[in-house]
Amino acid sequence: MSAMNQLIRHIEQTRYESLPESTIDACKTFILDSIGVGISGSRVHYVDVIKQALAHQGNAAQAQVWVTGEWAPAHVAAAINGYQIHNQEWDCVHERAVVHPMAVILSALVAFAQKENLSGKALILGVAVAVDVATLIGSSASSGLKFFRPAVCGCLGATAGICAMLNIKGVTLENALGIAYSQISGTMQAHVEGSPMLAMQIATNAATSVNAIQLALAGFQGPKDILEGPFGYLKLFEDSYDLGYFHANLGKQYQIERVSHKPFPTGRAGHGTIDGIQTLQRNHTISIEQIHAVEIEATPLINRLVGRPAKAGMDANYAKLCNGYIAATALLTGSVNAEDFSAVNLACPLRLALAAKVHTRVNTTTDPNALAPVTVRIAMKNGEVLHVELPAVLGHPDRPLSGQAQLKKFRDACRSAARPFSDTQIDNLINRIDTLEQMQNIKQLVELTISNI
Repeated sequence: MSAMNQLIRHIEQTRYESLPESTIDACKTFILDSIGVGISGSRVHYVDVIKQALAHQGNAAQAQVWVTGEWAPAHVAAAINGYQIHNQEWDCVHERAVVHPMAVILSALVAFAQKENLSGKALILGVAVAVDVATLIGSSASSGLKFFRPAVCGCLGATAGICAMLNIKGVTLENALGIAYSQISGTMQAHVEGSPMLAMQIATNAATSVNAIQLALAGFQGPKDILEGPFGYLKLFEDSYDLGYFHANLGKQYQIERVSHKPFPTGRAGHGTIDGIQTLQRNHTISIEQIHAVEIEATPLINRLVGRPAKAGMDANYAKLCNGYIAATALLTGSVNAEDFSAVNLACPLRLALAAKVHTRVNTTTDPNALAPVTVRIAMKNGEVLHVELPAVLGHPDRPLSGQAQLKKFRDACRSAARPFSDTQIDNLINRIDTLEQMQNIKQLVELTISNI
């Protein structure tokens, strides 16, 4: 059986009742996490630009924008909320796939669920299926990123997840995936340049998944052999692929349980730097004035994604993907948070001078998609060298965030929104997601994502 046929069967046959308790818990964990960072993402000024740009796409009141509550067509709400989830690089990631699975997926699924008055159980089912599709396709790549995998794989996953929520099967399901595949887009050039289009690629693909479902339900046809066909995803979007992990895990382990938290609002490739520095700070007294150099020895992917130099005049999109700025911030403040990417902090002479002492080197890892291991070395002016080796980075399933740390991140994110949430609002959201499977209409969840301040 082809990989595509196996994927179709998995989407068609998976039911909420068949999901393990651990999978349901993981879905709720990352729904909470993703809504939190999406709420925080409302603070980024480009959100208003996007709202203005999309305002002409209709006035149907199908779904709402998180935090501010505007009603919009489902695909528009999905786009805006997807942008909010990813625009601070704070959303979760499946490291093996190098896919941020929840940005496209949750924004599209929640918008469609609100439009169709679906239940909390339907959303959990949709997330479990969608993350499987997005990450198992992404995990099949054995070459490095060219297209922006979080967006393109996320779109295919979101389309599958909506089909699972609506119990769409057969030819209509195949058409929906083919229609979505025909429109997926996203380039790593936006990442290289630190362009705000990086997160906008999440937005456009969230909208695409919603539109693909509508076209399929109307009877429109799409291509079918979209994975291994001569111009299917694996041959067109990736230089090489290996379906071993796909076959070993499809239907056997739900990939939502292999997703990593992002404790810090930076690219995941910079998390090892922060984790290592925090570890050294706990074990040593480090004088900033006595630092001679900082060396990050990391995988080829980390070097490629965040090895860029810090520079005067860089904006937040660039700095979040700059190991030098990330390291300098962690050394100076003990952590990295959303406020560290304000214009004032980005122009701080002390941070820039310290960032210039940071160098990223490539280690011996050969896997082009690996995000670990990472070694952090701090050379002091007296000749002492402090170092730590990290085989897994904080937030990975092998080094998970504690429940307390997860909730702290969520609370911090909600308080950093364009309209900060009160403690009561935050508690209500946490409680509502904790009992999501009991919710009869997802509107009850969305209404709590809207600030009343």
